[in-house]
Amino acid sequence: MINVEDFWAECKDALSTSFQTIVYEVWIEKLKPVCFVDNNFVLSTIALQAKRTIENKYLDRIKDIVVSKNSSISDVVIILESQVSEYLEKQTELQKSEVVTEQQPSKQVKKNQFLDKYTFDTFVEGKSNEYALAACRTVAENLGTKFNPLFIYSGVGLGKTHLLHAIGNHTYKQAPKSNVVYVSAETLVNELISVIRSKSAEDNNNFREKYRSCDLLMIDDIQFLIGKDATQDAFFHIFNDLYHANKQIILTSDRSPKDLTTLEDRLRTRFSWGLTVDIQAPDMETRVAILKNKAAQSKFSLSDDVAEFIAENSTSNIREMEGLLNKIVFFSSLSNTVITTRELAAEALSDFIDDKKDTIDTSDIVGAVCKYYKISTDDIFSKKKTKNIVEPRMVAIYLITELLPTPLVQIGEIFGGRDHTTIIHARDKITDEIKTNPRVRITVADIKNMLLNR
Repeated sequence: MINVEDFWAECKDALSTSFQTIVYEVWIEKLKPVCFVDNNFVLSTIALQAKRTIENKYLDRIKDIVVSKNSSISDVVIILESQVSEYLEKQTELQKSEVVTEQQPSKQVKKNQFLDKYTFDTFVEGKSNEYALAACRTVAENLGTKFNPLFIYSGVGLGKTHLLHAIGNHTYKQAPKSNVVYVSAETLVNELISVIRSKSAEDNNNFREKYRSCDLLMIDDIQFLIGKDATQDAFFHIFNDLYHANKQIILTSDRSPKDLTTLEDRLRTRFSWGLTVDIQAPDMETRVAILKNKAAQSKFSLSDDVAEFIAENSTSNIREMEGLLNKIVFFSSLSNTVITTRELAAEALSDFIDDKKDTIDTSDIVGAVCKYYKISTDDIFSKKKTKNIVEPRMVAIYLITELLPTPLVQIGEIFGGRDHTTIIHARDKITDEIKTNPRVRITVADIKNMLLNR
């Protein structure tokens, strides 16, 4: 007898790549498996409007995926939670169940592991990411011959993963037989640990073959290699082999190569051999464009006022912004209300936005800055003028002036009785640094994310 929970989990893996993120999170992910009734797979949802939307827009695709996993299923039925008991009484075993498993890809053609929804066409271009997008397009068209390695860095949720998937999808479209390896640095570390523990020559050879025979190697969050000496040494040799064979290497990180100060110098030097690009936090126009694009993909009508309201309340993280949009879509469906004004949007998002803003005070900001820079509060409030203390102090002052309505004189008192002109200087200094220094810009964005997404 098939376990409906396990079967639905398998189906959801496939469905998550078949729908846009906003559609999947709002409509598909919330469906609950109930049972089988006469070879129909029964799923439940929480509201009548949600049931109607799923049946009208998404049920055919859901059925295609479900049947592809088990050819004995004849249909998919959506019910309300209030009907679950009724259907459980009618449940039957699935007859002649033959779960379809995916065929293993041939050795000649690798399985495309990249999400269909992440392409260059679906990436919203703006001033904050145009250079990175252009670099990725160029590399995708000229693997191993231009900008090798390509190093992309930014704060969280700004599009690095989207660009890697876009490159992967483009590569498989142009050359289906390409050998593409895309892993996180953490996966690389864990694989090497397994090889070392196994003490197997075969495992060691398989590890070397996997990484040294690829045409394109993409590693996400390379900063994770910091402190992993054995993995750094292994990756150093992998890098050299691929580079000298003109195989493309693409790396992402939360900071630039020069700021990976605790990584081996020989690796940091190699990371800078090709092209280094950063993705900045999107400006207002780009955030609105991203929201409009996401909404259009799910056929949701998003007014300019609501898009601007969401963009204003999520300034540095695209994932957070998409989460707010998902809440608007879901609220609109459940309440059967067309949300077109800022007032209605504020009502739909009141819990999230109020919690986010009302709980932040000066101590939260100072604490987040100290945690990020790994310094003590005594240091940040002290009279010390060393570089490792001055920058965090100025960042904390800047964030207080931006996020809180605290008078400058009061901020000066908080920081050891400093004059308000000193506070103005610190605020303006970081404001200018954000415009001209990518490292400071990313640092401020990351700390702001820590505060706003607690």
